[in-house]
Amino acid sequence: MTSFDTLACEIDDAGVAVLTLDRPEQLNAFDLTMARELQAFFLDDARDDAVRAVVVTGAGRAFCAGMDLSADGNVFGLDESLRPTPEELRARLTEEPYQDGVRDTGGKVTLAIHALPKPVIAAINGPAVGIGATMTLAMDLRLASTAARIGFVFGRLGIVPEAASSWFLPRIVGIQQALEWVYSAEVLDAETALAGRLLRSVHEPDDLLPAAVGLARSFVVDRSPVALGLAKQLLYTNSAAAEPLEAHLSDSLAMFWTSLGDGKEGVAAFLEKRRPHFSGKASDLPRIR
Repeated sequence: MTSFDTLACEIDDAGVAVLTLDRPEQLNAFDLTMARELQAFFLDDARDDAVRAVVVTGAGRAFCAGMDLSADGNVFGLDESLRPTPEELRARLTEEPYQDGVRDTGGKVTLAIHALPKPVIAAINGPAVGIGATMTLAMDLRLASTAARIGFVFGRLGIVPEAASSWFLPRIVGIQQALEWVYSAEVLDAETALAGRLLRSVHEPDDLLPAAVGLARSFVVDRSPVALGLAKQLLYTNSAAAEPLEAHLSDSLAMFWTSLGDGKEGVAAFLEKRRPHFSGKASDLPRIR
């Protein structure tokens, strides 16, 4: 596991990695170092087959207080000398100066989180505003402490919701609720966020992390990593498909390949009334799209 400056990680015996945003004196504010390290973790470290699921939380009393606004120059790390057009950005997305000088830093992180073929759970232990809120939208479930405060506060700063949140947030809470929260730029308490369907559940502070880890363990113990990874792809992709035929095409391929692999062991274990011993790896998913 890589050694990080702004993150800490521990993996339990079930392969659940607890990733902690670890700048407690700065309320775990997001800076360019944390952005690079989160990308590296989700693109590389979390893809190790020893990691079966990830729970993300914050050190100290905050989850993430948003972007660290104390940096010199453009605090988002963007190149102010450029004048990019939509056509240029799309055509040269991964080239410089577009890769680092134009692309939204938080969006590169959330795309890496979203692409991980494993369960990712946010355990929001305290304030989560700006990128601290939007980074959790790319995670599969969000649990929060009663001490959590969540805010899409971009309007107060004269900027827009980032981190691909304009794709994630309406899918989670609906367009009307998403617009209200973005327009108002108010900070929500945990119960309001729960009522708005942003959160799966709310817990007392000492119960939050055990609940999130327990949920993650329930997803991966005696479960096929291949089946989980493919199911995540199917649900995210096909929920936005234009017609059910698209779902039929991809789930036909997913069923075909799993029936030749871990599906054989799963059926045998069911018939023999024993625990399954799956051998498939999330690092070796078949192509279904």
